[in-house]
Order: sequence, then structure tokens, then C-alpha cells
Amino acid sequence: MAGALKDNSNIRPRRLRSAQLIRDLTAETRLNLPGMIQPYFVIPGKNKIEKIESMPGIERHTADRLVKQIEKDVKLGIKNVMLFGLSDKKDSRATMAYSKQNPVVKAIRKLRTEFANDVMISCDICLCAYTDHGHCGLIKDDYVDNDASLDALSRMAVVHAEAGADIVAPSDMMDFRVGAIREALDSRGFINTLIMAYTAKYASAYYGPFREAADSAPSFGDRKTYQMDYRNSREALKELWLDIDEGADIVMVKPALPYLDIISLFRQNTDLPVAAYNVSGEFSQAKLAVKAGLADEKALVLENLTAITRAGADIILTYHLRDLLKNRWFDE
Repeated sequence: MAGALKDNSNIRPRRLRSAQLIRDLTAETRLNLPGMIQPYFVIPGKNKIEKIESMPGIERHTADRLVKQIEKDVKLGIKNVMLFGLSDKKDSRATMAYSKQNPVVKAIRKLRTEFANDVMISCDICLCAYTDHGHCGLIKDDYVDNDASLDALSRMAVVHAEAGADIVAPSDMMDFRVGAIREALDSRGFINTLIMAYTAKYASAYYGPFREAADSAPSFGDRKTYQMDYRNSREALKELWLDIDEGADIVMVKPALPYLDIISLFRQNTDLPVAAYNVSGEFSQAKLAVKAGLADEKALVLENLTAITRAGADIILTYHLRDLLKNRWFDE
């Protein structure tokens, strides 16, 4: 509040909290439903659905079954999807990542045929689900070779754009990958394909359920030589400037809740849309708390998503979106 008042007896902040309609009228932060994205996991084969034990309500689908699930979700109000692939054919070069037989590529084609442009399709660009070692880049002398990985990532992005993806989202955290992907897309005529860069992706303990879901845990070592150190924030600004310079259209912070300060830092330092990934560990923690009777699910989910929005996120990737719409929490 500007200025100091000698007599503040007439200032009662509780007036603006006195009833629900007044609280709604004066709310400073409102959730942005069109800015939310539901993630999905795509597996090879046909007519299969697999439960993910650590993520209640989230499943893996073959491309044909994914179309049916998204058809239901579209009726709920979901318009934006993010696809992650799994593979039963892994090798040291991640060749399935940029194959036209990639399960996500097949799924994109089916979704585009079924929904035309009524669904916005984004897809994760990373090698971890397609390498036999589980790392996000190619290995040379037991170390992730940054520059050797760029070609595979670029080829992967192009194949997904050819299939009809609106957005490619490189999550690998290799240096220069945004620029390499932008150049590859533009040279093949995909100048309108957006890049949503995982700009500040931290080496986090919150990814455990995802690694089960995507079968993408590294077989040796960890990802700390390429994902960010959770102790650092100034470094995130360096990543932000680099991704902007290389042609990113949207910048992302991952995870979301432990890194609200980084979301806010991005919001203060760019006019680009800022995305935040409400990751698997955050989702599973909420589900476990509800199951244990420690929290009301609606209240917990709305508080978490509002906190991410309040920090400055324009876009939120969240596994809660289907529950949010199905249970009409957003309307209330």
C-alpha cells in the first residue's frame, strides 16, 4: 500500500474476504483453462491400455486407443495435448526416436485425421525413451555427447512436425538444441511449427513416476551433467537468454511447484509465453495425500495450479486437467 497512514482505523482488509462472491470479484489470480495441457503416454501396438500404478487415473495407450481417450477428453473441454512416446525397440543411436514408425508419430497422424485442427498437438522431443541406456542424448566414452545428439534431436523434431505436430518441445537440455531444431524445421518448410523449450529443466527427485510411466530411467549414472542443479537460479536466466536467442517460441520451467521463484524470474525477464510443468511427482503426491485422507483433492489441486499461475505461468502442463474438468472444479 502506497504511503503511510497515521490513522488506519478505516482500513479493513477483511472486507474483501467477507463472502465468496466478493472474494471471486476481487481475486487477483484466475486459472487460465485454455492455457492448460494434458499429457499422454503412447505405446507401440494396437488396442492396448496400460495402467501406471504410481499415477492414479493416468494410462498408456496405443495410438488407436489414444484417439478414443482424447475423443472423451475433448468432450470434457480438453483442447491441448502433449504426447510422450515409449518404444520396444531401443538402441544406442535412438533410431526409433526419428523413425516414421515412432508410436507418437503414428498417434499424431491419427489425431490430426480425427480432430483436424480442433486439438492442439504438442510432443516431447527427447531421446531417453528410445536409447538402450536411458539418457537424453547419445553416449560417447560413458558421457552424454552434446553435439553428437543434436542431429538426432533435430531429425526427431522434423519427423513429428511432418506428422502434424503444432509444437515440438525439446526436453533433453542439450546446449544449442533449440537453434539446431529451429534450423532443421525452417529448412524443411516448417516455419510455423512452434518450439516450446524446456528451458530450465532441473535434475529433480519429482520425476520418479514419469520414469516408470515412460520407461526412461537411465541405466547408469544420472542426468545431473545436463539437467540443471536445483541450487541454481541465475543459471536459469542464462538458459532463458540462450533459448530466446536460438528461436524458442515458449519457454518452460520444470518442475513447477518447487520452482515458483524460477517461473516468476522468467515472467519478469521475457515477454514470451512462460510454461510450467506440474510434473508426475507433484501429481502423485497430491493423489497420495488425498488417498490418505490428508487433503481435499479439489482444494489441493486448485491451490497448486493457482500458485503456479500466480507465479507467472501462462501455460500449465498438468495431469490434473482431466479431473479438473470432469469434476467441474473449474466452474465452481
